[in-house]
This record gives sequence, structure tokens and C-alpha cells, in this order.
Amino acid sequence: MAEPDPLLSDPSLADPAAVAPGGHGIGATAAPLWHGRFAEGPAEELWEYTLSLPFDQRLAPYDIAGCRAHARGLADADILTDDDVAAVIAALDTVGAELAGGLLEFAPTDEDIHTVIERRVTELAGAAGARLHTGRSRNDQVATAFRLFCKDAVATLAEHVVELQAVLLEQAAGAGTAYLPGYTHMQQAQPVLLAHHLLAHFWAFSRDLDRLADAARRLDVSPLGAGALAGSSLPLDPAATAQRLGFAGSFRNSLDAVSDRDFAAEILFAAALIGVHLSRIGEEIVIWSTEEFGFVRLADAYSTGSSMLPQKKNPDIAELARGKAGRVIGNLTGLLATIKALPLAYNRDLQEDKEPVFDSVDQVRRGLGAVAGMLATIEFRTDRMQASADSPYAAATDLAEYLVRSGVPFRDAHAVVGSVVRRSIDNGVPLADLVAAEPLLGDAAVGLLGSGVSVTQRTTPGGAGPDPVAEQLQSARLQCDSDRSTAERLRSTVSVSVLS
Repeated sequence: MAEPDPLLSDPSLADPAAVAPGGHGIGATAAPLWHGRFAEGPAEELWEYTLSLPFDQRLAPYDIAGCRAHARGLADADILTDDDVAAVIAALDTVGAELAGGLLEFAPTDEDIHTVIERRVTELAGAAGARLHTGRSRNDQVATAFRLFCKDAVATLAEHVVELQAVLLEQAAGAGTAYLPGYTHMQQAQPVLLAHHLLAHFWAFSRDLDRLADAARRLDVSPLGAGALAGSSLPLDPAATAQRLGFAGSFRNSLDAVSDRDFAAEILFAAALIGVHLSRIGEEIVIWSTEEFGFVRLADAYSTGSSMLPQKKNPDIAELARGKAGRVIGNLTGLLATIKALPLAYNRDLQEDKEPVFDSVDQVRRGLGAVAGMLATIEFRTDRMQASADSPYAAATDLAEYLVRSGVPFRDAHAVVGSVVRRSIDNGVPLADLVAAEPLLGDAAVGLLGSGVSVTQRTTPGGAGPDPVAEQLQSARLQCDSDRSTAERLRSTVSVSVLS
């Protein structure tokens, strides 16, 4: 019998170990998914540099869901039989249990979690498992699993945001008539009700929830069926697969489907702004908990101590909320730099899309929970707040507006009051004495300098006085209910829930 033409047959295909990453120090008995094109195995340096399995393992439950949906799609296309599908689904169930229990050993040729799952399914289901990747590329497969993770992440972040909103709302409702200095440029400006101050944070997080919900809308598109970049010649139905996975729709352009990471950038942006808002609270608590301010006392459970200084009670949660904001901002800028000028369609650069998202989701999720716990157990020292806010100079704007109500143009009123304040400070004369002596002000204006009077003067809707704050509390309660409904709706669209 004639010898096979070496140009028409490749003996390495009969021996996958010939092209496994073993010739350079790794050692293996299986080959990479793409070994057919290569006569030599990958170098150890290449393998170690390109390996993503250490971090993409957390996509396993989402990838298994995608595999289940794809298997049923292959059955609809008469590529898998009912028996094949049953074998594949059973194998996927086994793989999921093995991974969850830490029982599945990874092979040296497992590049990523998707390779692990396909290899193990093939071991368990035989030929049916080997057919599972029909009509599918890791490009659309990975993008699908990543989007499923992101849907779970968005719902989880939304739930944590609402829980923090509820804490802020409860503390605001319980603050009563307590007030504190309001600041601009970190200089005392005007007194505000404590409830008003807390609700300022509430509304910021409500906007964060809006951003998450908006990002979820564009995220909710399945790329499965796009293949490597151009779709498939097989009679697959991406829309049916999308429906099985709980996506709102399927891709419209296969190139865009496997290239798009806008959804990841949007989630990172939303997470970064949440981080910024947490850092603002953190900065306040750090300052307020100092001996010099003394506006708050932190619960022991949400504080730490010093290894050397026995008297210390440190606001570590607040400090980390401040510090980790830079980390999540960095994750956003890192991803934007990765996808900048990236040509269509898939490029290995996109392996770098997951760790920033994983990290930001983890840090922000934990930060929301920690800050919520800190604020739920905090003691507001309202006596210290009010004593600080009762400086007569904090009523300077009220004096100017008193003159405006008497017909004095605001700029003139501003100059008159500014002059009175300057003379009081320069000469060490009580402000009340100079106000009483000022012809345009007089004794009638002195009452505006009394303790707790200034904060009651804020009457415009949305302002810091008692009446507008009471209305704002009602509005915030309705908004919190609405935001909670939004978070519940986002969770209802998630087909794979792993995060919490």
C-alpha cells in the first residue's frame, strides 16, 4: 500500500500530545482546542502569558448556562439528537457540581474555563460532547458568558444600592430637627438640617441606580450565534437561544456582537461613580469622627484599632471607601485604554476586559454593604453639630436677605453685611451688637442670629429648612420604593444568579 502523502495527512492529529504544551516544560496528555493547525506545541512562556483560567473560573456557571442553551439550539437545527442533548445536559450538570465542589482537576492544556467545560463534557458525553461547539466560537461563547455575568452583577449592585438608600432614608427620617453646618470650600456656609444632608447622598445613589438600569438595557443582548465574527452556515436560531438565556434580544451584526465591550465600560462607569459617591461619604465620616469635629461616633463593629496606640478607634471603612474609589476609576480607564482603536472583530486584547469588571463589581458591592452597615449603626452627635452650626456668622446670608425683603438691592445688602462681619471679626465685637447698631438692620434683625433660627429660614422647595425637608422625605420614600422595584425588575431578568 502506498505511503500517505505527508502534504495530505498529518500524523500529529492522531497524537494530540505531539502538539500539546509539553515540549517546553509543562507536560500534558491532551492538546489545545486549536492544535490541528500546529505541528509543534506552544512554548511554556506563551502558555503562562496567555492563560486566563486563574481569573475566568468565575464565569463557569454562566458558561454552563450558555452551553445548555446552545445544545438545545443544535437540537432544533437537527445537529444533535434528543439523546445527544440529554447526554450533554447531564454532563454539564456534572461539570457544574464538580466545579462548585472543587472536585474538577484542571488539565495543563486548559486555557480558560470554557476549555475546561468543553473538555470535561466531552469526557463525560463522548461524541455528543464533541459536537457541542458546533456553530460556535469562543468569541461569541465568552461574550455570552460575560454578558450573563454582567447582568447578574448589575442586579446585585442595584440591590446593594437600594439597601444603602434605605439606611440613608431611615437615618434622615430619624434626624428630626437636628442641624449641622453646611460647607462650601470646607468653610462654614449655612446651617442645614441633618436630614437634608443625608438625603443629598440618597439622591446621588438614586442616580446610580438609574445608570445601572440604563446600562442593563443595552447589556441585555445575546451575542451567541455570531460565531467567530460572521455567523454560521448552519441553520441556527440566535433569537431562540437568546430567549432561552433570558436576554431581551439577539445581536443584529455578528461583527459587532463579538467585538462590543461597551457594556463592560458602562458597568465600570456606573461602578466608578458609585465608588465616587461612597468616597464622598467616607471623607465626611473620616472628618466628622475626629476629636476636632466630633460629629459622629462609630460602632465598635464597624471600626478598627491600632497595634500600638491603645486609645485609637479608626474609621477604616470610611478610609477604604475613599481609597478604593481610585481603584475602580482605574479599572474604567484601563478598559477604555484596552478597547481604544481595537480593530474589528475579536482580538486577544479583550482577554483583559474581565478582571477590571470582576474587581470593580467586587469592590463596589462590598463597599456598599460595609458603608450601609457603618451608617446604620453610627451615632450622630447632634449637640456637637448644632453647637458648631450656631456661629452667628452662619446667619450672614439671612441678614442680607432680610435687607432684600426691605427693598435693598442684593449687592448692596451683601456689602453692608460683609462690612458688619469684617468689623466684628477685626475688632472682636459680638456680631449682634454691630447688627443692632447698623441703621439698615437694627434690633429686629438680631433675632436671626439666635440658635437654630437660620436653618428655619430655608423655605424654597428642595431647600434645607424643615418644611421643604419634610416634603423631600415623602418624595424620597416614594423614590426608594420605585428604586427597589427597579432592582427587583433587574433581578427578574437574570437567568443565572450567583452573586449576592
